Amino acid sequence: MKSPVYKRVLLKLSGEALGGKPGTGISTSAIQQFAKDVAEAHQTGVQIGIVIGGGNIFRGVAASAEGMDRASADYMGMLATCINSLALQDALEKANVPTRVQTAIEMHQIAEPYIRRRAIRHLEKGRVVIFGAGTGNPYFTTDTAAALRAMEINAEVLMKATKVDGIYDKDPVKYPDAKKFDKISYLEVLNKGLKIMDMTAVSLCMDNKLPILNFDLNTPGNIARAIRGESIGTLVQ
Repeated sequence: MKSPVYKRVLLKLSGEALGGKPGTGISTSAIQQFAKDVAEAHQTGVQIGIVIGGGNIFRGVAASAEGMDRASADYMGMLATCINSLALQDALEKANVPTRVQTAIEMHQIAEPYIRRRAIRHLEKGRVVIFGAGTGNPYFTTDTAAALRAMEINAEVLMKATKVDGIYDKDPVKYPDAKKFDKISYLEVLNKGLKIMDMTAVSLCMDNKLPILNFDLNTPGNIARAIRGESIGTLVQ
């Protein structure tokens, strides 16, 4: 097996991906496939941190648009990410991958509180660390949480796994002539308004020179391919 080109990575998974094709709830088959992919990547020796969204259960922005208090809606969304984190932890441990869940909102009975040095120590010991509850603050997305955690744990790349095989100049589902980028700069992403991550997360990565690799999550084995440095997806740098 080819050696990984990275020592430590932060993988960002969308909550909708755990819902399978409907994009809601938790699909057992989908989460088992992701666990299998992460286990394959873990076997290369790379250290893996994971941030997972909660959109398959509850989306704070959508609830806020319908009249719910934004802060309350966002806190509910953070709890949804914790449900997904525990589900993914269970699937990973069934795949024989040692795992820890750390949450930005303390809930001692189900997870460790987020402590940066402890998280890094877990990674050094070969454990996959799942970061739940976003940043712990309302008005920030899990994309921003992923960028923040990636920099805190000194990850070499932020891997954004999505339903699309890279970044296009327009929606490839709606426009057959959409052009895919192999590489693109942070400024181009911001100036063109490409919705790969929210602007706060992209700006944070740009300011700290953290590369973003956007690739298709639904192709089995893609996480390991990305970690081995194979040419997939789109690299933002």
